Amino acid sequence: MLRRAVELFNRQGYDGTSMSDLARELGVSKSAIYHHVESREDLLRAGLDEGLDALSAAIESAAAGPGSAGDRLRAALRESVLVLAAHLPAVTLLLRVRGNSGIEQQALRRRRELDDRLAALVSAAAEEGVVRRDLPPELVSRLLFGTVNSLVEWYRPSGTTDPASLADAVAAIAFEGITAH
Repeated sequence: MLRRAVELFNRQGYDGTSMSDLARELGVSKSAIYHHVESREDLLRAGLDEGLDALSAAIESAAAGPGSAGDRLRAALRESVLVLAAHLPAVTLLLRVRGNSGIEQQALRRRRELDDRLAALVSAAAEEGVVRRDLPPELVSRLLFGTVNSLVEWYRPSGTTDPASLADAVAAIAFEGITAH
């Protein structure tokens, strides 16, 4: 039910999706849905939490992992791509929230915390001399996440690029650029 609700929210927008729409999509009555969830807001929260929890776990795991700060930053970037690929509908929903409700505002706060955590990794990598020191870590963090987030516009799990290859490509472009060496 959650997967279908998230797909509907992505297709029609949260505000444009009613419980009647979801019931029709699932081929069940609204009362059958309400047997499992109390409200449409609960479905939104669960969908957003799916993406946020997975991203938070990936970044925290990478940040606490072995190696240099540069290694941990690269791992955080790779893991973020893998989370996006594994939770594409939930991450797409997360990227579309605008803060129109308390639930969305909380999701945006959690996204900012992820930005801050990645910026801390960028800062540590800059201190090691792995990444440029002349760019603010917050800017670099947003640019890195922007690259990852742009994948929701074109990446499809059924396509020709597997998630690991995609993660490797994003990390390589972020760290080595596109110039031939």
